[in-house]
Amino acid sequence: MRHRIIVLGAGYTGAIVAGRLAKRLRREDVAITLVNAEPDFVERVRMHQLATGQDLSPRPFSEMFAGTGVELRLAKVTGVDVDGKTVAVVDAKGAEELPYDTLVYALGSGWNAEGVPGVAEHAYEIAGRPGALRLRERLARLDAGQTVVVVGGGLTGLEAATEIAEARPDLDVALAAGGGLGDWLSPKGREHLRKVVGKLGITVHEHAAVTGVEADSVVTADGTSIPAAVTVWTTGFAVHPIAKASALEVTGTGQIVVDETMRSVSHPDVYAVGDAAMVMGPGDKPLRMSCASGIPTAWQAAGAIAARLTGGKLPNTPLRYFNQCISLGRKEGLIQYVTADDRAVGAVLTGRPAAVYKEVVCKGAAWGVANPTFGLPTRRRRVTRERAAAGSAVKSLA
Repeated sequence: MRHRIIVLGAGYTGAIVAGRLAKRLRREDVAITLVNAEPDFVERVRMHQLATGQDLSPRPFSEMFAGTGVELRLAKVTGVDVDGKTVAVVDAKGAEELPYDTLVYALGSGWNAEGVPGVAEHAYEIAGRPGALRLRERLARLDAGQTVVVVGGGLTGLEAATEIAEARPDLDVALAAGGGLGDWLSPKGREHLRKVVGKLGITVHEHAAVTGVEADSVVTADGTSIPAAVTVWTTGFAVHPIAKASALEVTGTGQIVVDETMRSVSHPDVYAVGDAAMVMGPGDKPLRMSCASGIPTAWQAAGAIAARLTGGKLPNTPLRYFNQCISLGRKEGLIQYVTADDRAVGAVLTGRPAAVYKEVVCKGAAWGVANPTFGLPTRRRRVTRERAAAGSAVKSLA
């Protein structure tokens, strides 16, 4: 019997793991099943673009994995029995349990209401395609002069606020940040951010922790009421709850505790990647939930699984940061260079070059999903990767 590998979730990390395993292992030895609820790959880093009316090119998994040997199972995961080594799924035909020998948990994360009253009832989110499409429909119905309040001053909040303000200059866009605007950035980064936000006419409420959301306003900790025809909630992410409901060892936030190879410390036949995993990076700091963190964990997990099944050498993928890439609409951007443990340094890239840089990064991430041999140590693959990256940069600059 072939070794059964099931990958749960086909976001950036899950799709990369499935593809890389298919390239490294022989079909006669393994059966790889990729379970996902949607038939197309979702570029999650572009959800703010989708919400503002931009159409994204479809990326069907049936095309991405054609000829690889990966079996795509369109189903919703409802549970994991890590002791019985089965996954419970539901699809159009009903419920079923899928047995596995190795499981890769890549169900990622969604928006986090943080228990704030009114968020679930009144706020919109862009953590996934359904939420972005719901916000898109609502924004399209707004009349000129109505107010949109984006809650959350992190990367997602900045991208959402600037994208909405650029796409709909007739709206009154505001940003409510719990701290100072871009307070984690370098002085040059903060200066550029304030310049762009001002140019777009965004009202910024700094040190304004939102403690309640109403149908037509948000309320801050000091009792201030900010009018909001639409509230967009971007304060952070919460992991999928399935892992926490299993026997896996998880953190208080529900992330699966893994070792340096992304293998569960409690169940060695389970691997976790991306937002679903508690991964320690440089400085013994947990990696933040992001595409930049997730993709290297996918490389590490795929390499470790292949090595353990074939008797090869375990990989040692560097888990570190180089920069934070922030789009500020379609024409502006901010690339904040950082230390290995994600602390801002003085160097930044701004303006149109930064917007192009960010676009290349987004395209490269999606290309890496469709071309899972990216990063594998052979000359032919290295040349192919470099040519593809160069082509993406030229196309973006055109």
